[in-house]
Amino acid sequence: MKKQNIYITGFLFLALIGCKNKATQTTELEPNKDNIKSKKVVYQVFTRLFGNTNTTNKPWGSIEENGVGKFNDFTNKALKEIKDLGVTHIWYTGVPHHNLITDYTRYGISNDDPDVVKGRAGSPYAVKDYYNVNPDLAENPEHRLDEFKALIERSHQANLKVIIDIVPNHVARNYKSINLPKGIENLGAKDDKTLHYHVDNNFYYNPNQAFKVPRWEDGYLPLGGEKHPLIDGKFEEIPAKWTGNGSRLSQPHMNDWYETVKINYGVSPDGRKDFDTLPAGFENEDFKTHYHFWKDKTVPNSWIKFKDIALFWIELGVDGFRFDMAEMVPVEFWSFLNSSIKMKNPEAFLLAEVYNPSLYRDYIKKGKMDYLYDKVQLYDTLKNIMQGHGKTDHIPPIQESLKDIEHQMLHFLENHDEQRIASPDFAGNAQKGKPAMVVSATISTSPTMIYFAQELGEDGSEHAGFGKPSRTSIFDYIGVPAHQRWLNNKAFDGGQSTNEEKALREFYKRLLNFTINSTALTGNYQDIHQFNRKHTPNYNDKVIAFVRWHFDEKLIIISNFDAENSYEFNLKIPKELITVWNLDEKKYKVDDQLFKQFSADLIVEKDFGSIQINVNPLESFILKIQK
Repeated sequence: MKKQNIYITGFLFLALIGCKNKATQTTELEPNKDNIKSKKVVYQVFTRLFGNTNTTNKPWGSIEENGVGKFNDFTNKALKEIKDLGVTHIWYTGVPHHNLITDYTRYGISNDDPDVVKGRAGSPYAVKDYYNVNPDLAENPEHRLDEFKALIERSHQANLKVIIDIVPNHVARNYKSINLPKGIENLGAKDDKTLHYHVDNNFYYNPNQAFKVPRWEDGYLPLGGEKHPLIDGKFEEIPAKWTGNGSRLSQPHMNDWYETVKINYGVSPDGRKDFDTLPAGFENEDFKTHYHFWKDKTVPNSWIKFKDIALFWIELGVDGFRFDMAEMVPVEFWSFLNSSIKMKNPEAFLLAEVYNPSLYRDYIKKGKMDYLYDKVQLYDTLKNIMQGHGKTDHIPPIQESLKDIEHQMLHFLENHDEQRIASPDFAGNAQKGKPAMVVSATISTSPTMIYFAQELGEDGSEHAGFGKPSRTSIFDYIGVPAHQRWLNNKAFDGGQSTNEEKALREFYKRLLNFTINSTALTGNYQDIHQFNRKHTPNYNDKVIAFVRWHFDEKLIIISNFDAENSYEFNLKIPKELITVWNLDEKKYKVDDQLFKQFSADLIVEKDFGSIQINVNPLESFILKIQK
C-alpha cells in the first residue's frame, strides 16, 4: 500500500541536494566492507494471479467468471523457471487471509461486507486473520495452510527464499483470527473501548460513536453497483475505530483506507510515546544488543501480538517479510520486532516500505531493517527519464547521497503499487525499461526486485473493477495477458508468448543472472558520467556511464535512455581510476557481458583511458576489462 504523495519526489529532492562532481573521488580496491557475497534478486508475484489461465476479464467479475490462481500452480517447473530467470527470493504477495467477496462459510469463515472491502477479491493489505492464508489460493480451503506449507517447501527445493507481507500499521475492520495458536489472543480482545486511547489497547476508538460507511462519490459503488445481500450502506462497528491511514473520523472519506483500522503501538493521540526509547548511540549496535535491550522492558500489547505473528510465520519456514507502510509505525517497535526475528533467523530478509528519505537511516540503523525501497529517489528519477522529462545527470547525486546505506536501498521499476512500464501512463513501451533496468540492477550492491510479468512487458490495461488500469489490479479477479501467454496453460514455457515478449524475457534473464554472479557488483562504484559530461563531445544527458569493480573483475556500464537516437563518443576513464585499477599504458580488450555482441579497446595513454562507443537507442553495455 502506497502512502499519499506527501514527500518530495526524487527529481525535486536532487535539485535540493545539488549536483556535486565526485568523478575524481575513488574507493581503494579492497574487499567489500559489508562482506556481500552476491547480489540478491526478488521476484514479486501476485499469488492469486500467477496461475490463472482464465481470459474472460469481466470488470468486477466473480471468482467463477474470471478465475483465480492457486498455491499449487507454483509447480516445480514453474519455480525452476523463476529461479532460472536469476531470482534468489520470491515474494508471494497476498498470502495472509484478507477480506474478500467469496462465500467460504462452509469452512467456518465469516463473509466479508462489500461496504468495507475494496474490489471483489479484496485488498491484500486488509488482513482479516494473520494465522491463516487466503482461502482463494487453496484447492481445498479447509487445508489452505497445509497447501501453503507445501509451497514453502517446493520453493526451498528450488533454492528460492520465501517472503510474505506483514502489515503492522493496520488490519481489516472485521479482523478476527479463527485459527489462534494456544496462548495467543485476538487483536482488540481485551481493549477498553470506553477510552480513545490506552497504551495496551490494540486500536484507537471514538467512544459512543458508531462507524459509518463513507459517502461514495464520482459514480463509485461497491462491486460496481451489483446487488448483493450485504450491500446496505452499513457496517456495524461500535464504537468506531480510527482508520488505517490515521483518519480519526467515524465516517472516513472514500479516499481514506476505510477498509482498515489503525493499530495502536503506544503512541497517544497527542503524540506521546508510552514506551522506552533507544539510548543514544544504539543505532550502531547489532540486533542481539537490541534484543537484549527490550528483553526486560514492558512494551505495548500490540508489539507482543505482532511479534507473535511474525514468529509464527518464521516457524512455518518463511524466510522474510515485506513490511507495508513501515514509517507509520514507531521505529522503536521495529527494533523490538526485527531483533526478535533475527534471533530466530539471523538470515531473515526484512524489507520495508519507507518513502521519507529523512527517515531512511533511522529505520535501517535503529529499526534494524535490512532493506528499504529506493522509491523517492532512484525509481522516481528513472521514471522521469524514461518518460522523456528528466536527465541522467540526476542519477549520480542519488548514489552520492546514499553511499553510506546504498546496500540497504532495494531497487525496482515495477511493483504492485506502481504503474506498469508498458502502460501509456508510464512509458508506453516495455523496451524503454531496458536501460533503466540495467542501471537499477548494476549501480549498487543492493537487491534488485522485479514484478511478475515485468519481464514480459505486461501493460496493465485490463479494467478489473476497483481502481483504474495502468497497474495490474490487486483488488479483483483478473487475468494478466502477457503472463498468461508465457504460462501457456501451465506449461510455463512461453509457448504463446510473442517474439517481442520472448526477447524481453531473455534480456531480463541475461541481466539478472549476470548480477547475481558478478563479483564487481558486490564491490566498488564510481560515477564517470559527470566527468564525461565535461570532457567528452557527443556524450549527453540521455546516456549514463559508471564503473563497478572488485578485485579481478572491472566493469564499465553504459546505458542509452534515448528511444530514437544512437550516440557515438570516446568515453573517458579518469586518471584516478586508472591508478586504482593498476592499468598499464596499453590496450585492453573490453567485451559486453549482456549479449556479447560488442567489444572494443580500452586505450590507456598518459594515465587516462578511452573507449570508442557507439550505442544504439535503448541499448546498454556491461563492458568487462579482459586481463
